[in-house]
Amino acid sequence: MASSETQGATYEAEHVHSVYEEIASHFSSTRYKPWPIVERFLKEQPNGAIGADVGCGNGKYLAVNNQVFIVGSDRSTNLVKIATTHNTHDVVVADNLSLPHPHGVFDFAISIAVIHHLSTPARRVEAVRCVLDLLRPSSSPASLNPGSKDGGGKALIYVWALEQKDSRRGWDEGHAQDVMVPWVLKEKKEKEGKRKKKLEVEEEEPKPDGDKTFLRYYHLYRKGELEGDVEEAGGVVLESGYEKDNWWAIARL
Repeated sequence: MASSETQGATYEAEHVHSVYEEIASHFSSTRYKPWPIVERFLKEQPNGAIGADVGCGNGKYLAVNNQVFIVGSDRSTNLVKIATTHNTHDVVVADNLSLPHPHGVFDFAISIAVIHHLSTPARRVEAVRCVLDLLRPSSSPASLNPGSKDGGGKALIYVWALEQKDSRRGWDEGHAQDVMVPWVLKEKKEKEGKRKKKLEVEEEEPKPDGDKTFLRYYHLYRKGELEGDVEEAGGVVLESGYEKDNWWAIARL
């Protein structure tokens, strides 16, 4: 965890951003199935709604509802390149704390498994605020989207939970909340024929293990902490809950 706000960006550049640039392709290959509550939230949006996916990764949520238009953004250039395959939507490289989008115009926004990568409490609250600032306020005219209810835009935010005692990680209350989580890139195995040809040489000169491990920073949210961040950021929590090792909240301004 960064020890000060000024060190936060540098710490995240090393322990989050650079890692995702390296593992983007492998990471993307494991991220293809929408999470149920995220899918439900997206499919509940009225036809013609305009949304933002902040930290869109490989863009797996961009195509969940083809009746809405989503602008995706991610800090990783390599993940954005993958996300651009969803060519009916726009995707840009952008930092969560410096989004290029106009404020107050989006009908909805999602931030899925992103804010837990911010390394200080103030930066996490600011990241929530940046997502909420995108939303159409409840006082704005709904005429731009006739299908919307006059309650303003809504955001769905997901973060990793501290309470994961039943997962393979085994984290729970009392465990450190700021952790480094490994991602292992396995070296591609040679075909059997080539391996046999090289066997004698390898036995004489053993080849070091080619697998590479990257460590990613996470802040594990405890129960109620996400709701507190939303409120500190000026938002109102409409719904919240727990789903498979994550805390989530739906909020508005």
